[in-house]
Amino acid sequence: MRAFMVERYGSKSGLRAGEVPDPEVGADDVLVRVHAASVNPLDYKIRDGEFKAILPYKVPFVLGNDMAGVVVGVGDAVQRFSVGDEVYARPDKDRIGTFAEFIAVHQDDVALKPSTLTMEQAASLPLVALTSWQVLVERARVRPGQKVLIHAGSGGLGTIAIQLAKHLGASVATTTSTANVELVKSLGADVVVDYKKQAFETVLHDYDVVLDSLGGETLEKSLHVLKPGGKVISVAGPPDAAFARELGANPVIRLVISALSFRTRQRARRRNVEYSFLFMEAGGNQLRELATLVDAGGIRPVIDHVFPFEATREALEYAEQGRAKAGKVVIRMT
Repeated sequence: MRAFMVERYGSKSGLRAGEVPDPEVGADDVLVRVHAASVNPLDYKIRDGEFKAILPYKVPFVLGNDMAGVVVGVGDAVQRFSVGDEVYARPDKDRIGTFAEFIAVHQDDVALKPSTLTMEQAASLPLVALTSWQVLVERARVRPGQKVLIHAGSGGLGTIAIQLAKHLGASVATTTSTANVELVKSLGADVVVDYKKQAFETVLHDYDVVLDSLGGETLEKSLHVLKPGGKVISVAGPPDAAFARELGANPVIRLVISALSFRTRQRARRRNVEYSFLFMEAGGNQLRELATLVDAGGIRPVIDHVFPFEATREALEYAEQGRAKAGKVVIRMT
């Protein structure tokens, strides 16, 4: 089958199209013909080797973390899916590879795609929708009336997180550029901070939850907008000890990973707030709940641009350079 493989870490030229063997289908696997995939910052970070210490993929390997497609085969133990089903998924971190014609995914990580969406729209959702759910529903347990700040509201994650937070009954603030103020308002943002005109930490206060997707100074400043007992949950900041335990890392690696977030956690404690890092997990059950919400009109995907499969490298470059104006970059199989 055709696929885009990482042949060497740390170089854009290390991603190459080529022929690879068709996936092996285990007893619990669903074999999917990929119709569309989408690009996430995780893809080019993996390509560049930023996660080698915790996600040691052996080169060459097929890249890609989101997909939508049609089931063309099922393992002997699969009962939930049948050939012909339209599905979407974010494969487990150990089984990535959606920039390909086919992928085998464990049945627990797959869900029927939202019936109201095209394949391209469905492919834009899994990673960012699961991240939003795991931050806002599972980790933060957002309740009606709480105040939630979502950074980069016009990005792939932000556009979905705003809508989910509103569905949960929160009052939502977000940061974005001047060009996207009206977009994030249309998604449900109650307070919009144009970062080109204002510093969010000077105008926002007493927030219950911050979803940080930027890290760095933005993460540090986010500690100041929380009320006592508030939580900042980052998908871009330094990983913490809990993440190391989830990975099953050995004690030395756990210590190293924990040290990365020591300063941030210390600053959070001084302000009587909580910092934690989240690396989203695959989850078919959550995708089923999200599909119901999408089909009911509670969440709509935002797509910036669709590239043909042959232009997968260009799609990554487009996203990495920040050329997307809003939402996700999608790759369509031809």
